[in-house]
Amino acid sequence: MPLTPQRKQELIKDYQVHETDTGSTELQVAMLTERIVRLSAHLKNNNNDHSSRRGLLQMIGQRKRLLAYIQKHDRDRYRPLIERLGIRG
Repeated sequence: MPLTPQRKQELIKDYQVHETDTGSTELQVAMLTERIVRLSAHLKNNNNDHSSRRGLLQMIGQRKRLLAYIQKHDRDRYRPLIERLGIRG
């Protein structure tokens, strides 16, 4: 499920690290989280959509790797990010 351009701009404004940021790790995690939420809702209604389920698992894996990168390199940014996104307990 692609993000609408308006929602993408909202995420960029909310999670950008600096004024011209369009691809920081935090922003990538926020966009992936939004896509994961949308795709999870889709899969609740379409149980047999196996190709979308595979895409969901790939996105979850990518988000996990990005979060591990943030945790390894800057713990001060990691904890607020996961609390803000409401992931990982």
